[in-house]
Amino acid sequence: MSSREVGTRRAFDAAAADFTALGRHLWEPIGAATVAAAGIGEGDRVLDACCGTGASAIPAARAAGAGGVVDAIDLSGPMIGELRRRSADLPQLRAHEADATAWDTGGYDVVQSALGIFFFPDMTDGTERLISRARSGGRAVFTIWRGGSMVAAGRHLGRAVAAVTESAPPPEREPSLIDRVNQADTYTAWLSGRNLSDVDVVVNELRLTMTPEVAWLVVIGSGFRGLLADLEPGAVEQVRERYLDSLRAEGVTELDATTLIGSGTVR
Repeated sequence: MSSREVGTRRAFDAAAADFTALGRHLWEPIGAATVAAAGIGEGDRVLDACCGTGASAIPAARAAGAGGVVDAIDLSGPMIGELRRRSADLPQLRAHEADATAWDTGGYDVVQSALGIFFFPDMTDGTERLISRARSGGRAVFTIWRGGSMVAAGRHLGRAVAAVTESAPPPEREPSLIDRVNQADTYTAWLSGRNLSDVDVVVNELRLTMTPEVAWLVVIGSGFRGLLADLEPGAVEQVRERYLDSLRAEGVTELDATTLIGSGTVR
């Protein structure tokens, strides 16, 4: 596992409880839209990869009903623990601490991942592995951020951390595949090359009202939390104050959280 992967996993491990708190504002609407695109029916077998605390796995289990099965997998043990707590009344949902790219069960009616595939070390290879877990004629649905989404929060947080720690702002992330396919047309073309037919990409517009509570939850309930990992509690509080001040100073009252939901039929 690369240092970047380790850092991402640590961030999500730490964010598990706050991930749930942010869920009603961000993850749950995105998860519900992902499940709607999947068209899950009663009795379906579903694989939900990079499931987090269940934003898409829980509505998928409800759609599949008591006769269905949802295998929800995530590398983060704390996330899986939180999902098990939240889904105690859904025996058809089976939560697993596991690597989605190494999952060997197949024949699913639906394979889905909401905001997960761009974390794979190799996005193309990981996505193709997931698609191969679905039966021929099954559905594959993958949600990613549209280009520009969530950027403002990261920019203001980076400035705040740099100011508090008296260090240079974090370097820009190296461009990768996700930066080349994060618009509807490029994402459609990329998915069409992944053994899928009838590919459709829906732009799911979402904007968060950045009250102080929500603005900070965006940090501590997401992968942004990794920027706070090595800070003492007092320094984290200073970062919070500077981050919120920075948002106010630039008049940031909304955060673009728009996603692209790509779906297709497995050949």
